[in-house]
Amino acid sequence: MNVAANPAPAVEEPIIKCVGLQKWYGAVHALKNVDFHAARGEVIGLVGDNGAGKSTLIKILSGVHTQDKGEIFIEGRSVSITGPEVAMGLGIETIYQYTAMVPEMSIAQNFFIGREPLKFGRPGFGIVDREKMAREAMEGLRGVGLHLRGADTPVKALSGGQRQGVAIARAMHFRSKVLILDEPTNHLSVKETNKVLDHVVELKGLGVTSIFISHNLHHIHPISDRIVAMARGEKIADLPASEISVDEMTRMIS
Repeated sequence: MNVAANPAPAVEEPIIKCVGLQKWYGAVHALKNVDFHAARGEVIGLVGDNGAGKSTLIKILSGVHTQDKGEIFIEGRSVSITGPEVAMGLGIETIYQYTAMVPEMSIAQNFFIGREPLKFGRPGFGIVDREKMAREAMEGLRGVGLHLRGADTPVKALSGGQRQGVAIARAMHFRSKVLILDEPTNHLSVKETNKVLDHVVELKGLGVTSIFISHNLHHIHPISDRIVAMARGEKIADLPASEISVDEMTRMIS
């Protein structure tokens, strides 16, 4: 009797995959044939010393720069990330250490910057629905445990940790698939740092992929599923966080 073999389970495409990325800045070869991938809901700790190439990699993923060679795939589909608005449209949100927020603007304005809801009209030629912005911004903040005074509060009145919380709440509100956090805990208090790390863990539970860049390996290691290390524009290691210690990470990138 012939017994049909059970079909192999389908393998889910990585949420983001880079193949052979290369980037030059004049004579400087900043990225050298870098492959990178991340699964849905995975937390990647991206580490390396200054000049390692990690900032170039995330700037390409966030649309600030474009690669000179290589290809990027989102959920198996080849994409061309030609600007930050394209990256956001693909579900890639980036939180930089210093530029996650515009200090002079309100919480609501920062929450919806570039994606303001309209009462009528079209982007650039419509009436912004400020009531909706205020309501949904505050709902989003409560969703990450932030209880601030009001949506009209200027961001410059917030602490560093609160600003990062607003940026993370924004990413959650717009259903981002990939969140890139570039040194998000620099200059934060211990309490604020722990809150940001908690947010990353919460996002993982929601299926959001996080790429966490930090020089503080003690922040990265406990929450990462995988560690990707770079040096001199090349990827030098890619392994489960459980297989490497903080001391070993330090020696690797020193």
